[in-house]
Amino acid sequence: MTMYIMLINWTEQGVKTVRDSPKRLDAAKKLLSDMGGSFKEFYLTMGEHDMVAVCEAPDDAVAARFALSLGSAGNVRTRTLKAFPEAAYRELINSLG
Repeated sequence: MTMYIMLINWTEQGVKTVRDSPKRLDAAKKLLSDMGGSFKEFYLTMGEHDMVAVCEAPDDAVAARFALSLGSAGNVRTRTLKAFPEAAYRELINSLG
């Protein structure tokens, strides 16, 4: 599975209904699970981003569908980073010759 880091910010709509956010998180976890992926970690953060999620998905298409599904609900906007674990990082660097 491929790892993704999602940087998440509430929209105006999402922050107005912030008390519902835990239910929306549970629904997002179920949605990603139904797509064959999973949440590995989730954080409420302070600073530029409101939340950070570390997720696994079978491929980029699933990660994109998941991010689009979250965004289409109107409560959050996401930025998704494809993450390479340390072993893959070392392999990539070593392959440079």
